[in-house]
Amino acid sequence: MGNTELFLLLFIILLLFGARKLPELAKGMGSAVKEFNTASNESDSYTPRSKEDEKKYAVIDAAKKLGIETEGRSIQEISEEIAKFTLKK
Repeated sequence: MGNTELFLLLFIILLLFGARKLPELAKGMGSAVKEFNTASNESDSYTPRSKEDEKKYAVIDAAKKLGIETEGRSIQEISEEIAKFTLKK
C-alpha cells in the first residue's frame, strides 16, 4: 500500500467518523493490536503437555466440576474421591 492509498484511506475514515471520533477510534485500534500481539506471543510460548500431565489436568478438571476440593491433595487422593462420589450416585 503506497502513500497515496494510505492518505486516501485516512481521508475516507475521517469523512465517515468525523474528527471527534477519530482519537477514540485510534485508541480502540491500538488496544486491539496490543491484545492481538499479546495473544500471539502467548501462543508462541505454548509447549505441549505430556500424556501424564494431560491425565492430571483431566482429573483435576473433573474434580472441580464435581465440587471436590483439589488444593494440597495428590492426584491419587483426588481420583479416589471422584470414584467415591460417582459410586454414591
